[in-house]
Amino acid sequence: MIITLTESGTPIVDQIRDQILGLITSGLLSAGQKLPSVRQLANDLGIAPGTVAKAYTALEGEGFLVTRIGSGTRVSANGSATPGAVLSAATHLVKTSKSEAVELDETIRILRAIWSTS
Repeated sequence: MIITLTESGTPIVDQIRDQILGLITSGLLSAGQKLPSVRQLANDLGIAPGTVAKAYTALEGEGFLVTRIGSGTRVSANGSATPGAVLSAATHLVKTSKSEAVELDETIRILRAIWSTS
């Protein structure tokens, strides 16, 4: 699982949560798939285990992850992939934004503005 942290001003917990959620909704993490342990992911990212635990707990509370003692944390059976048409449009938006040198934060602002007026 690839998680990258940035100094964007977004809290690390939110970055981890958002990236794992993206992996789930894009289908790159499927139902039943095991995630790294809290300690392992924290070690990989060079952060405190409590930060990863908060992200996992948030996703568990939202129904995307399930944690069982002895078997670790897995993607919930309720975690479903985003429809292909939405993923295709999102991929196109990312490619276009990058080719036009529009930063991620600006692309998100644009998407939110369009979303709220539609």
